[in-house]
Amino acid sequence: MYSKDTIAAISTAVGDGGIGIVRVSGPEAIKVVNKIFKSYGKKKGLTEADTYTAHYGHIIEPKEEQVVDEVVCLVMKSPRTYTKEDVVEIDCHGGSIPLQKILELVLKVGARLAEPGEFTKRAFLNGRIDLSQAEAVMDVITSQTEAGLEIAMDQLEGGLSGQVSEIRQKLIKLLAHLEASIDFPEDEIEDFTIDEVGERVAKIIEMIEKLLATSKRGKIVKEGVQTAIIGKPNVGKSSLLNAMLQENRAIVTDVPGTTRDVIEEVINLDGVPLKIMDTAGIRKTEDEVEKIGVERSQKFLKRADLILLVLDAHQGITEEDERIINLVTDKDTIIVVNKTDLTSNLDLDELQERIDNVQIVKTAATERVGIKKLEDLILEMVFAGKVKATDQTVVTNMRHKEALEAAHENMLTVQETVGQGLPADFVTIDLKAALEELGKITGNTLGEDIIDQIFADFCLGK
Repeated sequence: MYSKDTIAAISTAVGDGGIGIVRVSGPEAIKVVNKIFKSYGKKKGLTEADTYTAHYGHIIEPKEEQVVDEVVCLVMKSPRTYTKEDVVEIDCHGGSIPLQKILELVLKVGARLAEPGEFTKRAFLNGRIDLSQAEAVMDVITSQTEAGLEIAMDQLEGGLSGQVSEIRQKLIKLLAHLEASIDFPEDEIEDFTIDEVGERVAKIIEMIEKLLATSKRGKIVKEGVQTAIIGKPNVGKSSLLNAMLQENRAIVTDVPGTTRDVIEEVINLDGVPLKIMDTAGIRKTEDEVEKIGVERSQKFLKRADLILLVLDAHQGITEEDERIINLVTDKDTIIVVNKTDLTSNLDLDELQERIDNVQIVKTAATERVGIKKLEDLILEMVFAGKVKATDQTVVTNMRHKEALEAAHENMLTVQETVGQGLPADFVTIDLKAALEELGKITGNTLGEDIIDQIFADFCLGK
């Protein structure tokens, strides 16, 4: 499915650093690097090195024998490597110039530049990991919280693969038995009773549903909760953001309309990435710059998962507040009654009666009063009381969720077919369809074009 040439790329992030890594993989990896590596002293070259050994020396320009950088080369021989091919990692100084120069030399003496994600793709194609594990690599790299990292590592270590494989094995056994009874009716193949088939189908449906039930939490832990702080000017939106961040990120003044654009920050809330957007105060204005900020605020409001509507306890509800309240009637909303350290002119009971199914929290953001209660309420709304349930495999990938949903639909059809007492031929059609959908998760039944697209989203060098 892929060429057996030798590939190379810079595997460390762009920018200056203490160490940079150029990774080389393929059948000629060791020979290629050996052409430009000169070991310290009179030691043997890399081609005679044992696997899992480190070699100190210099990368040299082969024609002029000019030293490019002082390096350590790590030699790892197939099949016990990341790609199951020969791999050499050149650890050099982390500046962009030495890294680029070394990469250019590696390409010059026989390697080609790797495509995005090609090292991980080779690990998948060579059978070291399945597709769900490969996708988990990027989840590990991009995780924003410890909970996100734990879930990604569980998938990388085969947590999801194992459960999907278990379901597929149950499907295969059921399918094989049914097909055998169809193809060889004259042989003495033990028949399932309708009840036995129904029980096995119900068990498979239960296993799929258990995985699907984790997908909402998985999406939240991976992608975060888009949370918009909205309200009229000068009610304390920026003070609330600063209090939740525990730093002065937004400018706070007594002048209405100070925030003229959307400020975005990520807060780690007990393992949940909360993507907070402090929006410009929503009001009618003739100021062109502020007007653009208000328009952006309204756009963010539409796409937000959760709304924090800030009201001023001292001022009470004004006409501007009324207009904003009407904008969030169909959204998950927490009303934050701010400035409760001042005299209150707001009837909370009346407010609760007016707006159905809304939670109200009292705060004094500048004093950080009520912030912990607000954060607890957010977590309660997000996970319905199950905040830290990370002790099981969690589905975080939309592609995986869609495949599970399709397999679930197929199995429900199987259940209906069995219940109607239809012949085994009808049952096997949807069993095969469910099997194919589950295979898309691990890569067993996925087309090469889709696989290429998945790895195209990876970073270069991974």
